[in-house]
Amino acid sequence: MSSRSASTNLTGSAPRVLEGKVAIVTGGSRGIGAATCENLASKGASLVINYTSESSADKTQQLAQKLQDTYGVKCLPVQADMGSENGPAHLVEMTKNHFSHPRSGKLQIDIIVNNAGVASNLPVEECNSDDFAFLYNVNVRGPLFLMKAASPYLPHDRSGRVVNVSSVSSSLGFERQSVYGGTKAALEAMTRSWAREFAERATVNAVNPGPVATDMYAGTTEEFQRKMSHWTINSPLAAIRPEVDRKDLVDNAEIAGGRPVSSMVLCDFVEVKS
Repeated sequence: MSSRSASTNLTGSAPRVLEGKVAIVTGGSRGIGAATCENLASKGASLVINYTSESSADKTQQLAQKLQDTYGVKCLPVQADMGSENGPAHLVEMTKNHFSHPRSGKLQIDIIVNNAGVASNLPVEECNSDDFAFLYNVNVRGPLFLMKAASPYLPHDRSGRVVNVSSVSSSLGFERQSVYGGTKAALEAMTRSWAREFAERATVNAVNPGPVATDMYAGTTEEFQRKMSHWTINSPLAAIRPEVDRKDLVDNAEIAGGRPVSSMVLCDFVEVKS
């Protein structure tokens, strides 16, 4: 049995649900983004995997090669700063160069996952224009400009899918997250606008993960995790499992109110279907 068949529980030439689709995933080198890429690739989608910094280049290339070898899909790593004015357009241009039909030159972008995001935790007294611009440029302007650049290439039969990765910070009102929470609330406002504006071409939704076991969550303080614990402890699947979960999560469960969800489990719950 081929590696692709083994990994997707398919035999013969049975089509996968996203076979032939093209997906763009921003912030795809790690965490939720990398897990999303694997989820989409396992269902047959070819991928444009966006990353920002040079330090992520090798990791993204390795991920792309792994997904190509395992699932038999085409994967294109693209370095583009989603917080810059030209980064989103460059991402779409690279998609066009590599995924357009060889004869007609036509391109269809079937799936967009706006996952790239940055965070900072500052009290109001320490908020400043540089931090404000940095977060809003990546978390708000980036998705907006990507949709602008991609809009000519979205399907015309309502089959497109756009998923914006938001945060519970948009509605729970955490201390020191005036700016970050504001960016995610803005992203959700755009989600509702795009759902109407692109109704004949794509469904547009936002997802609000709570704690997810990523590098970003690992960098939060004990104080933040204690405050978050009041919500975490009430999540149905947050109970710690000592025989399954990582030791560091088990040791930290009393502080955090349970365990953060893994990126792969999150992506299994939030599926993009044709």
